[in-house]
Amino acid sequence: MTGLSTILIVVGLFLAGGVYSFHKQKLPMGVIVLLGLCSVLCLVAGVLRIQGIWG
Repeated sequence: MTGLSTILIVVGLFLAGGVYSFHKQKLPMGVIVLLGLCSVLCLVAGVLRIQGIWG
């Protein structure tokens, strides 16, 4: 596991927690969707780097 993949996964999990928090606070759905997409992209990029498919 490389440092960048670890950072991507940690940031993705942090953003996923933000999605949950924003949803509980009833913030606008656009913000929640954008944060969710960023979370998924970070997690997928981290996993792809671990698997050696990307980077």
